[in-house]
Amino acid sequence: MVQSRPVALVTGASSGIGEVFARRLAGRGYALLLVARRKERLEKLAAELGNAEAVVADLARDEDVQKVAGRILAEADLEFLVNNAGFGTLGLFHEADPVGQERMHRLHILATVQLMRAALPTMVRRGRGAVINVSSVAAFFHNPASAGYGATKAWINSFTEGICVELKSIGSPVRVQALCPGFTYSEFHDRVGIDRATIPKSLWMTAEEVVDTSLRALERGQLVVIPGWRYRALVRLHPLLPRRLRHAAAIRYGSRNRQPSG
Repeated sequence: MVQSRPVALVTGASSGIGEVFARRLAGRGYALLLVARRKERLEKLAAELGNAEAVVADLARDEDVQKVAGRILAEADLEFLVNNAGFGTLGLFHEADPVGQERMHRLHILATVQLMRAALPTMVRRGRGAVINVSSVAAFFHNPASAGYGATKAWINSFTEGICVELKSIGSPVRVQALCPGFTYSEFHDRVGIDRATIPKSLWMTAEEVVDTSLRALERGQLVVIPGWRYRALVRLHPLLPRRLRHAAAIRYGSRNRQPSG
């Protein structure tokens, strides 16, 4: 009897961290469900990897989230979910495009909720599976012009930890992880409009470094994963400062790097 391959679903799979997750999981023997908005790039990747299905969807749209959740519910062999799709905006919240803010919150929060709710029952029942929610090191800071982005990522961390506690309370071996990368070479920052030259080169990491760190940490059962020793040091030291100093540093950083919204 030929056994079917375990299935992994990766959102935001057409480039960057999502694409590298797809490549790494394909190399580990997973069949793939690749989700993203860009049809041509997604189908090209699916054809290159083989044993992969392209699911074109905009997860900031309720109907598309429901479509992907339905695909998850229909997939009996799903064992891995990577909630990677996301985007950021620049601009003070009271000036920012409200449509963009709403789409970002829908994508980072509501899509994560619905896809995890679709995936976890089967994983828990079968006693195997993993979910990686791609968050950000921004979850640990408050910076001008990205208040909503940081807040949604902080929510992802909190939600993932809460699910971890629930799974442990019932003795489930299903693993969850909040992956918190810093500046990563990808199209993400280009779309936001961040000038890479304003960021020290030592703070940039490749998507391959981020994904490999994540997968190694998942094997160890690590819940919150921050790739790069510099970022881990910043996250550890930041809460030790008085709030007024943290805010002063954020305002100074923001005044140098803020770009107009719109």
